[in-house]
Amino acid sequence: MSQPPAPGSTPPRIHPAWWVALVSFVTIMCAAAFTAVPGLFVEPLNAELGWSRATIGLAVGLQSVLYGLTAPFAAALMDRFGMRPVVTVALVVITGGALSTVWMSEPWQFVLGWGLLVGVGSGSMALAFTATITARWFVARRGLVTGVLTAATASGQLVFLPLLAWIIESQGWRPASATVAIAALAAVPLVLFLLRDHPADLGLAPYGGEYVPKPAPVHDVARRTVTALLDAARTGPFWLLAGAFAICGATTNGLVRTHFVPGAHDHGMPITVAASLLAVIGVVDVIGTIGSGWLTDRYSPRVLLGVYYTLRGVALLFLPSLMAPQVELPMVFFIVFYGLDWVATVPPTLALCRELYGDDAPIVFGWVLASHQIGAGVVAFAGGLVRDVTGSYDAVWYGAGILCAGAALMSLVIRRNR
Repeated sequence: MSQPPAPGSTPPRIHPAWWVALVSFVTIMCAAAFTAVPGLFVEPLNAELGWSRATIGLAVGLQSVLYGLTAPFAAALMDRFGMRPVVTVALVVITGGALSTVWMSEPWQFVLGWGLLVGVGSGSMALAFTATITARWFVARRGLVTGVLTAATASGQLVFLPLLAWIIESQGWRPASATVAIAALAAVPLVLFLLRDHPADLGLAPYGGEYVPKPAPVHDVARRTVTALLDAARTGPFWLLAGAFAICGATTNGLVRTHFVPGAHDHGMPITVAASLLAVIGVVDVIGTIGSGWLTDRYSPRVLLGVYYTLRGVALLFLPSLMAPQVELPMVFFIVFYGLDWVATVPPTLALCRELYGDDAPIVFGWVLASHQIGAGVVAFAGGLVRDVTGSYDAVWYGAGILCAGAALMSLVIRRNR
């Protein structure tokens, strides 16, 4: 049983919470590679193995869906077994999934390796991991650490996307898969040696707070997770939030992250250039998220969501006319704008969950996030199917723009909590 710090004991010069945050940052940054790579695989797998874009999109879609469905239960597993074993197992699962694709020759192997294994593994290190780290280890600077860990995803995209695109173009897609596996495996020793479940394990208080004993393992969190879903599903606002956020996922992870690179390549743009543009989106979205949080404190989250989705839809309607072999100024404007809008929907959506569902808000938001990933999964598959049938992505961009109008309308009609 952990003991409180002895009276008069000298605290460590650098609080271990910062080492835990650093390990978490590196782990999440590596995880960004797992979710960003599939968009780079579309063209090479289609050219070498003759797989249709719909077939490739099926694996990417399954990964997105499992990422979303795993996330609500990841926190329950961490409360039951601890963060270190859950994150370690997740990284090993991702390593096995990515490495298995190096020798694949049939589509079902890609679906199993990248869709199932990488989907479940990466879902275990989603928002639940960040929320658990900040809640247990920080009292002061909690908002700062949350922002930094959120930025880890963008940093991972900036580091890995151009690198993996260069590897694919110069060496092929198999070395890129191996690189992802190595990145996941390299994070395991950091997790095992530096990640701790709770400050009380070291006899310390959380950073900026007072000592609290480590709570006993929670056995009924999974049941509460399901109960919160069933209760929220009986209310209309939940379905409006989930529907709008599903369209958010469809127009970000499912569409742009998966199909922007092959779509730009259809117009003669080199894969490395298109991947670099996608990486810029990942960097700019940090600014958009912070700015959206500031606006959410001052304006109606319903109105903000309506504006965000409307502007996103307009941008997508213009995108087909911006595609060209080289990067022109209008495309730069699109990339910067889309990056600002990429996850700007998260703060107002979370604010509405708090307003409507009180203490259950974090769990309900987890399920709304699951709908985000389901929307991403559906469009990852459907976008590839449309490209196979029509020979162009134009209909996909236009259809996504129209969907955004529906998301804006759903957000604006959400009733206030009485």
